[in-house]
Amino acid sequence: MSDITLPAPIQAFVDATNRGDEGAFLDAFTYDPILDDWGRVFTGRDGIAAWNHSDNIGKQSHFEVLAVEAGPERGSYVVTVRVTGGGYNGTSPITFQLRENRIDRLTIAPN
Repeated sequence: MSDITLPAPIQAFVDATNRGDEGAFLDAFTYDPILDDWGRVFTGRDGIAAWNHSDNIGKQSHFEVLAVEAGPERGSYVVTVRVTGGGYNGTSPITFQLRENRIDRLTIAPN
């Protein structure tokens, strides 16, 4: 992993996913977040909750952080994770944009 420490909201996202804690997962996000999962866009906390149910905790996902680096914009980070569980399994970069110490935008893209 790189020398950059995983910011608290991103660590909370990873930890909540790995514990299966839906409340803590949603608390890692702002009140008006956007999540883009390979072009499927989810907005607001209801959208994030729906994605979490269909693609994340609802599939017993587990994240192993492999690398973290500063992203292209101020307050953004690119985190490479290995995902295992009942849904997607593989390695993928996730770009997080933080605002007010929460995740405001999350983008999952193919390698």
